[in-house]
Amino acid sequence: MTATPATDLDYRPSYRAAAIASGLVLILYIITLGPSTAMWDTSEYIAAAYVVGLPHPPGNPFFVLIGRVFSILPGMNPAFWVNMLAATSAAVTAGFWFLITERVLVSWLSERWQRVLGGALAALVGATAFTVWSQAVVNEKVYTVSLVGVAIIAWLTVRWCDDPDGPKADKILVLIAYLLGLGYSNHMAGFVAAPAVAIAVLVRRPQTLLRWKILLACVGALIVGMTPFATQPIRAAYFPPINEGEPTGCRTEFAWSCTFSEQTWTAFKYNFNREQYGKPSVGERQAPITAQVGMWWLYFRWQWMRDAYLQNQTMQAILAALFLVLGFFGGYVHYQRDRRSFWFFGPLMATLVLVLIYYLNFKYGHSQAPELGESVDREVRDRDYFFLWSFSAWSVWAALGLVFVWESIAALIGTQAVKLGKQTLSLPTKRSWAMASPVLALALIPLFTNWAPATRRNDTSTRDFAHDMLNSVEPYGILVTVGDNDTFPLWYAQEVEGIRRDVVIANTSLLNTDWYVRQIIRSPIREYDAAKGPAIYRDKQWKKPENPPLRLTLDEADQIPLAEERRDTVMFEAGSIKAVIAPRIYTKADYAVLLMIRDNPDRPVYFARTSGGYGHELGFGPYLIMQGLGRKLLPQVPSPSSDIALIPGEGWVDLPRSKALWNDVFEGHKALVTKGGWPDRASIGIPALYVNSGLILSEALESSGDAATAKSVMALTEQVARATRIDEFFTFMNQRGPAPLPGLTGDSAIKPIVPPPGKKDSGN
Repeated sequence: MTATPATDLDYRPSYRAAAIASGLVLILYIITLGPSTAMWDTSEYIAAAYVVGLPHPPGNPFFVLIGRVFSILPGMNPAFWVNMLAATSAAVTAGFWFLITERVLVSWLSERWQRVLGGALAALVGATAFTVWSQAVVNEKVYTVSLVGVAIIAWLTVRWCDDPDGPKADKILVLIAYLLGLGYSNHMAGFVAAPAVAIAVLVRRPQTLLRWKILLACVGALIVGMTPFATQPIRAAYFPPINEGEPTGCRTEFAWSCTFSEQTWTAFKYNFNREQYGKPSVGERQAPITAQVGMWWLYFRWQWMRDAYLQNQTMQAILAALFLVLGFFGGYVHYQRDRRSFWFFGPLMATLVLVLIYYLNFKYGHSQAPELGESVDREVRDRDYFFLWSFSAWSVWAALGLVFVWESIAALIGTQAVKLGKQTLSLPTKRSWAMASPVLALALIPLFTNWAPATRRNDTSTRDFAHDMLNSVEPYGILVTVGDNDTFPLWYAQEVEGIRRDVVIANTSLLNTDWYVRQIIRSPIREYDAAKGPAIYRDKQWKKPENPPLRLTLDEADQIPLAEERRDTVMFEAGSIKAVIAPRIYTKADYAVLLMIRDNPDRPVYFARTSGGYGHELGFGPYLIMQGLGRKLLPQVPSPSSDIALIPGEGWVDLPRSKALWNDVFEGHKALVTKGGWPDRASIGIPALYVNSGLILSEALESSGDAATAKSVMALTEQVARATRIDEFFTFMNQRGPAPLPGLTGDSAIKPIVPPPGKKDSGN
């Protein structure tokens, strides 16, 4: 079989067809778009964009700026519009993969319709790969914005490779440099295309590297692209509600004197380099390289069939092997038939797969090698989103491979001699192309296999969970949380939807940093809106506190030790509370929580039930009583009564309050039933919390003689468990006892490490 040679490298790209492909992909994403927030970092980034805040380091300033623009668009809620930002970015990406695929096929296929069809295959496959699709319908972070930046750079570089001596060649390189810098200000992956661009320049026109003017222009453009980072010290000094890392030397208000200071520079570098996470260098491997490659392969398998409940593992493996082989075929024919663009795209794929695996240096994946159990260190969640660029770009080679298979089958069916210039070529007939076309239906596979696990349509479960958690707390309460999934949704609910802004959220992971403790001190005391609050809190007047939760100066807060070992048992007293704390290493967070309890005798203090036994570790177990999704710290040890039950495994339960919350206030349990399924098993603790709460409440109600309500609560609890496929709870349901609650860990949980220098200066 012989193909047509390159005929016209000065072709006209099918921009209209690419735009149509992007539009169709966008329609798909809108149909499956999340109307609200979701677990993990989604809530943090939507809220940060809405308030023009700083999400966790390095802060992603470019995303915050464009996210703010989207979040204030009229007609829908801010979460919808930020999700639309993700959807639009991913849809535009599909259009650029279309153009690149079509461009490669110019050297191969003479018919325009065939090339357009090949581009459409790339758009379809890339858009419906699971990780791409799931990230496009809810803005979990910044990855789709980063993805479209890589795709634009890829298209520009492919065009530059066509004519590196052309009149626009230098301008294209400068534009690429600018986009690299701008992409980095969105996410560090903005630089991921840089090595491939450098290799393409080196191969196609090496003398470019000797022209100092163009090099200087590219460096300048790169720096200009990174200027969104300059907004961080300024915005941080205005202390927005979300101000993670606090990269400023100012302490109470913005001033140029503290902004242009050594303290600001030190804090900015610390934040920019993400030093608070203490991740080891790439030379210190966190898992064997074979295991890290295995992680990529696990997530690659997900792309073509996300089998979240391990019901079709054989089929998933077959589909993964199919798309892997198609990609290899595509890479091979790309090299053979369009060497010009291959010298960019080949190194790009190597970077997005091999280099990325090595650089990211992950531990074992959360779902990887389950037979090893806890014998190996694992990531707290699955990290497939870090390979988003790899899976998305793979669609180009998968489409090329599929066209190659299509052509091969057509040639077997029948060929004809076609004279092109002085050459006579043996090409498939039109009838052969048509008869072989059913093979192209392979590109539809991920559309159907990933629809159910990827869609977020009508899913409000995370927003409703935040609503329920906040309303479990009495007005002006302090709520102690521990990780991402019991904190970020609450930030979203408060800052974006205005739900229970009076509640102070104290996250123990973040309380191990100086900047978060200072933010707790500085945070304004927000008014409780009784009209919008639950009816259960309208039976009394709630006095607004006059003091911050932590009654410390900023300098005093900075002096709290990061960690301190106490080998003796400690008696902690706060009013009538006498808590016995066993010997332990006290973290900064422990001290902060204890001080808040000591300094707020008239302010309700709650431990989120997602915090597990943290309240008990501090000696407060006898004083804690379950109220909905929280445990309230009482001033006295309660006694059993008609309203208070003692349940083994949970402790005290406030029956009237928990019953009213479950029946009249909570929205999350019904949202979970409507959602149906919970593919992300790393965050299963959230639906498990509802199942656990329902089981405990049902048992307590039955023991108090309210069998009818107990039965109703149990029925809804079973619906939640079945909808989210928490099979392990069925045994406990049959036993009518409380089920164990899976612990929650924070994706960006911060462990006590050495603080940055210069953090003790209070500045301005």
